[in-house]
Amino acid sequence: MERTAVYPGTFDPITNGHIDIIERAAQMFDWVIVALAVNSSKKTLFTQDERFALAEQSLAQFGNVRVMLCSGLIVEFARQQGAAAIVRGLRAVSDFEYELQMALMNRKMVQEINTIFLMPHERYTYLNSSIIRELARYGSPTIRDFVPAIVADALVQKMSNVE
Repeated sequence: MERTAVYPGTFDPITNGHIDIIERAAQMFDWVIVALAVNSSKKTLFTQDERFALAEQSLAQFGNVRVMLCSGLIVEFARQQGAAAIVRGLRAVSDFEYELQMALMNRKMVQEINTIFLMPHERYTYLNSSIIRELARYGSPTIRDFVPAIVADALVQKMSNVE
């Protein structure tokens, strides 16, 4: 029986930290669905279509990873996909309290889906999409250390259109 995991997020944009978690999840599960959250109340830098394309292109090297759009509750989406687990990244202890609450609520709603916490490589523990957007906003060349080249190029392009 194939085992599927769902890794949800906004991915605005996808970072090397996200990819690190996805790569390790792809080694643990037969399939990993990167669930690109569609949240109309959240203002994102990239459109839904741009985030989807950037994630797909950034993950093309993984044969058992696919990107899907997800609106609504992640645990319900995971159930619909037949997932055994939801993968969540923990960068620091400060992430744990919120993630634990979400994991317990998800388990209450759908008992057969477990939450798996993975920590990114230590070189990515301080990294998040907000920091990447801020670096890009100020034209920092260091963004290329933290995101795939295609994402860095898209950030440069996006920021040149914003100004």
